[in-house]
Amino acid sequence: MLEKASELSEDQKYSQALKYYENVLRVDPVNITTIIDYGVTLQNLVHLKHALEIYDMALTIQPKNISALINKGTVLHTMEKYSEAISCYNIVLRLDERNTMATVCKGLSLGEMGNIKSAIKYFKKALSIDSQFELAQISLSTAKKIMK
Repeated sequence: MLEKASELSEDQKYSQALKYYENVLRVDPVNITTIIDYGVTLQNLVHLKHALEIYDMALTIQPKNISALINKGTVLHTMEKYSEAISCYNIVLRLDERNTMATVCKGLSLGEMGNIKSAIKYFKKALSIDSQFELAQISLSTAKKIMK
């Protein structure tokens, strides 16, 4: 069932995938992978409040789950709650200071808050960890254009 849900999500059939994830969670309500994938699917459907609840549920089970923390941060970012998003990314960076996604996402939230100089610092830091990280490359380029 989980495999089918993943296939449907990959095919962007999110509404159908939700049903499969829900069935898996009925059988195994603490399956962290399923919980996070369910949250991602909700996020893809722009059911942000529900996705946030699901990520919080995952974090109740595993408070240091990096995927749940990053995904929660991205939902908060989308909801324009940038400071709360940064708090999630900070937790990830305390757990894994070389996490490129959390580093870039923190930069994106800082940029949205108008702190472009700090955002650039985080994009550069992400690129120092992984010079091929496309999101960091694009974000740095965009931030530099804003600064001109």
